Amino acid sequence: MTLTVYNTLTRRLEPFETIEPMKVKMYCCGVTVYDYCHLGHGRTYIVWDTIRRYLTWCGYQVRYIQNFTDIDDKILNRAREQGSTMEAVSQKFIDAYFEDIRRLNVIDADEYPRATQHIPEIHQLIQALVAKDYAYANGGDVYYRVQRFPGYGKLSGQELKQMQAGASGRVDAEDPSGKKKQHPFDFALWKSAKPGEPAWDSPWGPGRPGWHIECSAMIRSRLGETIDIHTGGGDLIFPHHENEIAQSEGAIDKPLSRYWMHNGMVRVNGEKMSKSLGNFITIREMLDKGVDPMAVRFFVLQGHYRKPLDFTDEAIANASNSWQTLKEGLLFGLEYGEKLGWGTGNRALGIGNGELGIGNNPSQLPTPHSSSPTPHSLLPNPLERFKEGADDDFNFSNGLAVLFELAKSLQREKNILVHEGISKTPSAELHTQWETLVTLAAVLGLEAKQEEQQIPSDNELSDSQIESLIQERQEARQSKNFAESDRIRNELQSKGINLIDTKEGVRWHRN
Repeated sequence: MTLTVYNTLTRRLEPFETIEPMKVKMYCCGVTVYDYCHLGHGRTYIVWDTIRRYLTWCGYQVRYIQNFTDIDDKILNRAREQGSTMEAVSQKFIDAYFEDIRRLNVIDADEYPRATQHIPEIHQLIQALVAKDYAYANGGDVYYRVQRFPGYGKLSGQELKQMQAGASGRVDAEDPSGKKKQHPFDFALWKSAKPGEPAWDSPWGPGRPGWHIECSAMIRSRLGETIDIHTGGGDLIFPHHENEIAQSEGAIDKPLSRYWMHNGMVRVNGEKMSKSLGNFITIREMLDKGVDPMAVRFFVLQGHYRKPLDFTDEAIANASNSWQTLKEGLLFGLEYGEKLGWGTGNRALGIGNGELGIGNNPSQLPTPHSSSPTPHSLLPNPLERFKEGADDDFNFSNGLAVLFELAKSLQREKNILVHEGISKTPSAELHTQWETLVTLAAVLGLEAKQEEQQIPSDNELSDSQIESLIQERQEARQSKNFAESDRIRNELQSKGINLIDTKEGVRWHRN
């Protein structure tokens, strides 16, 4: 199946064809660094990280750029509130971004350009727009002349008269009287300096860049005039991405991006996440409460990236349970590989020291067409089903179903090994099954770590306690005390222990 992606610009699925064969230039709009990242940010960067991983796995050479907006009214307001500076606030939350997002196993971008590092490039782009009559200066400000660009509105699918200023929560406040703009929808490319605010010299006087021009300049500087994929949250379609198109294409008469891709928004208990509603949740708040970061990734990938995602306690609990099943399958080789005679083959997948995964380097992923990462090949049927789903506009939920099947199978084999000491499935077949699971899980960024043996909690039974209760149940059955036998079974079931009576004896496993 050919990879197809949904292009917001054309509003249809299209075959994926890059500008240069097997090379992808990809830009993602990053955070404005004035606060900690919330669940919506978490979803956005997990989604694009996973798509980047998948493209790399398919053999593409991906150059992935994600910016930081480090000059903005929100940053300046936060600095004033805290008696700090723009630079200090920006750096604090850039550091926090990396702390939070790396816990979710998001691979670092190739570069993280900052708006303040690209002032000369911003000046050049604005000058080109002024020269072509797409922009005009007035009183130290420079505005983009929206009516001059005939394609304005093509990304959002709106006509100019239908649009509303201030979409995506960004409202230009530099012209409250409406005397500087020639049209209400014209937007600022350069803002004249205000007392006490950071400013840079420019051909129009001291000031700072507008929000939209920053990304246009950074893309052109780091990736060139036309890129393959431009991504971001759905709230950025208008005005931010609409304005990026107008700026960049007005200046160079070339498409800014071949594909525009946007992820759906996160809702909390069916409502838009908002501080005023008291349902605003940051990534670190959730993870510090004990939610496994991999359960969060699992939760995000269960739904298609373009659809809204509703966060509830029940949904994250279900994702946590599913992740435990998947984790048990991923750790199967570390726990039983030696017993099954797999030798040192585990290290061929980058596995060691009790960890599974590729770390922060997506190029370590084996491709579906490459030679096997170990002497064993991957299972063709799960591989094909995984790829078929992902090639359909990155539908990773199908891939999770494939992983779950593999993990459940290995979980059953684990129970057999625990209680019977030997599996009837050939060792090489188990090895291939496990390698397939580990490889495909790594494509989705789902990676497991072998934890140190912990003392069971008060409500959790150790293996020896379970075996002792099973022996008591057997004695009760032999003496025909079936009430006691049932009581012990029910007690075990209440603690997540399922019993299976066989001719060879009693087998058990944890849920």
